[in-house]
Amino acid sequence: MSDYDLRLHGGRVFLPDLGPTPVDLLVRDGLIAGIVGPEAPAAAAETVDLRGRTVLPGAIDPHVHLGKDIRVPKDRDDAELETASAVAGGVTSTLVYLMSADPYEKVHESARAVMESGSHTDFGFHFVLGTEEHVASVPAYVRELGVSSFKFFMNFRGDEGAYLGMPGNDDGFMYDLLGTTADAGAMVNPHPENIEIVRRLRQDPPDESKGPLHAWHLTRPPVVEAEAEQRVACLAAATGASAYVVHNSSAAGLEAMRMQRAAYPNLFVETCTHYLTLTTSAPCGMYGKVNPPLRPESDLEVLWEGVADASVDTVGSDHNARHRSFKEKDIWSASAGFPGVGVMLPLTLGEGLRRGLPLERLVDATSTRAAKLFGLYPRKGVIRVGSDADLVVLDLDGTTAITASDQHSGAGYTPWEGRRAPLRVVHTLVRGHFAVRDGQVSDAPGGRYLTRPHSGATALAVANRESV
Repeated sequence: MSDYDLRLHGGRVFLPDLGPTPVDLLVRDGLIAGIVGPEAPAAAAETVDLRGRTVLPGAIDPHVHLGKDIRVPKDRDDAELETASAVAGGVTSTLVYLMSADPYEKVHESARAVMESGSHTDFGFHFVLGTEEHVASVPAYVRELGVSSFKFFMNFRGDEGAYLGMPGNDDGFMYDLLGTTADAGAMVNPHPENIEIVRRLRQDPPDESKGPLHAWHLTRPPVVEAEAEQRVACLAAATGASAYVVHNSSAAGLEAMRMQRAAYPNLFVETCTHYLTLTTSAPCGMYGKVNPPLRPESDLEVLWEGVADASVDTVGSDHNARHRSFKEKDIWSASAGFPGVGVMLPLTLGEGLRRGLPLERLVDATSTRAAKLFGLYPRKGVIRVGSDADLVVLDLDGTTAITASDQHSGAGYTPWEGRRAPLRVVHTLVRGHFAVRDGQVSDAPGGRYLTRPHSGATALAVANRESV
């Protein structure tokens, strides 16, 4: 009788404080049950020879939107297709935004059922909050539903969010939300844009002299983001809240957060793969329309500096599977957002290594830091005994050609069409199950729901104790 379900032999395994190390991993009941030398005796039901390839903790995408209208996953395809894209790209856990003006108890129940029917990744939820009832329910959402992070659209003033069924709000609402989440050990994930400035800029004649993506950038310039980040950071400090700024796109926004974090530590920054790999001159045209917009090359370079010095905490995808038919219009009428969960790890890791960033920092930005901030560590985000066997096996000498046909997404396009990532995902394991084996996605999704009792500073304190 075998002592273990699986032995991963002959790889270079990324271990905390050691980096890639020639050891074997032993898996039992979905957990990492042993880390041993390649010659150590240990009987397993199956042994897979990794042939010297690199093994990292499975990537965690902290920023995913599912559902054909991006609000809530409603059918099996919403889960299965998009999470197939995720595991094909080495992502083993996704945190999905649910958006509704209704109470979240029933929304959560139906969305969880959809995800459990077809998700290849383990998954958790963030709730987008917009009503006084939502705020009052935060302690129950944390305690009873295991959701401890909450998005607030700072730009949803007046009827700005009506197209998504969300009411308008103001800074007073945000102040109450921040205070409530601080008391609950939770975190607010603000979408930082000053919509009053955007509305003013909409009155100016459009300038497409440098192309449509640059024109879109001019309508929502970096000051729109940076001012909102300053404001939410100030209110977070006043209330003792944790704030995780999503999709920071600009040098100005990052500098605002660096300055605020020097005075108040419970502020965290996410950027996205597209802001690290695409600019306003990208050839993808309307497929690259997104909010916040793609930025010029100078912003991209500063964001990479932020990844390197860890002033950028995490990298997410802001994945949005809106169909290509909503994009094939002019820049003013095309929908914003595009799919990206499948390229988050290959492009971020590949480009980061090309730039000379340490593998340790890139693993932190694509996995470990998100696990710590969102209450998943050490279950996720690290390779150690007792952690889930969430693993990605990479051929760092291989390449991946990015095409829409290989992305699995129902969107039917990718703004990175034809680009090559300088690595290849060979296997992806979710709790010891081969979600991807030899590059082929499993036809048996097995994702499970992730309960998260805290996020932000509270979760980070727990994670730091676990790291000792």
